Amino acid sequence: MSVIKMADLDLAGKRVLIRQDLNVPLKKGVVADGTRIHASLPTIEMALKAGAKVMIMSHLGRPTEGEYEHQYSLAPVANYLSALLDQPVRLEQNWLEPEFIPVEAGEVVLCENVRFNIGEKANDDTLSRRMAKLCDVFVMDAFGTAHRAQASTHGVAKYAPVACAGPLLAAELEALAKALDNPARPLVAIVGGSKVSTKLTVLESLSKKVDQLIVGGGIANTFIAAEGHQVGNSLYEEDLIDTCKKLRAEAQARGGDIPVPVDVVCGKHFAENAEAEVKKVTDIVADDMIFDIGPKSAAALTEILKNAGTIVWNGPVGVFEFNQFGEGTKEVAMAIAESDAFSIAGGGDTLAAVSKYKICDDISYISTGGGAFLEFLEGKKLPAVDILEQRAAQA
Repeated sequence: MSVIKMADLDLAGKRVLIRQDLNVPLKKGVVADGTRIHASLPTIEMALKAGAKVMIMSHLGRPTEGEYEHQYSLAPVANYLSALLDQPVRLEQNWLEPEFIPVEAGEVVLCENVRFNIGEKANDDTLSRRMAKLCDVFVMDAFGTAHRAQASTHGVAKYAPVACAGPLLAAELEALAKALDNPARPLVAIVGGSKVSTKLTVLESLSKKVDQLIVGGGIANTFIAAEGHQVGNSLYEEDLIDTCKKLRAEAQARGGDIPVPVDVVCGKHFAENAEAEVKKVTDIVADDMIFDIGPKSAAALTEILKNAGTIVWNGPVGVFEFNQFGEGTKEVAMAIAESDAFSIAGGGDTLAAVSKYKICDDISYISTGGGAFLEFLEGKKLPAVDILEQRAAQA
């Protein structure tokens, strides 16, 4: 992917408008988890060090467009960011009126929630042009919103004098390209989740690229059913059994596979205190619910991961939130952590597992984008990246 990088530009004295993902959880008007703000900090500091006049855009929550709603104000983010930077961060509520925010070199201005503006989600052309007029350089640095064609992610990049990728976005694209475009082989992908239907395009896309595709969660249950086994009261999708058969047959025809669990961990009900029982897949009965892969299946996956050159991880292989049903995900997580492969992990549940098993430092790259990460795995063009590529080609 060829995009202009912010790190390669002279920003001295320039008005730099940065789109970041500062959509953080708030509790009683205070930032409850500042992970995304901390992740954005190096980009802001780089711009400040370069002598830029820094303006930042972000969304927060899902307010009604055209209406100011106090609960969705970025004021708590401004306060949090001010403390991190050890300098004032001015929140501009009416930042599009007039269309020239007064900002000095070395100053940081946070523009109020972009979703307060009518036309943001619709990628309105007029709004996009107004945003673009604010700056000399537009920096897209919010990978988590790169799959959305909106005014602050896509439209503004069309009309800004210069449009480039910030360090966070550039690193994300480089890591994904390394994992999928020219991976060290064998390439192994792990796709977990409750339903095949929600990740069908991901499964179809990855199955054509990878050497081994590992499935987990409710997805694995449907593959178990496709092998002719009973799954009891487990979550699965009967109407996609034929699809699972086809996907596995096609993978095997290419010399790969989608390994199906040979043993599982069952419970009688979905609860933290549910009793866990290891069973062969041939022994599942009508009132069983599959909540994890069994030890033999986990050991087989561990061997696959040990020999991998590249690992892409999206989704746990069981209900790891309950410890008695988390051993499979833990085994997979530790195998990835101990592997010499280049590994990339993405998706909310995956990152929760990474955190639970304390392997953050052992993953080569952790993706910040949930929906964008999935769409990239599906092989889709991300609108915000596509426009940056177009602008780079025109430069």
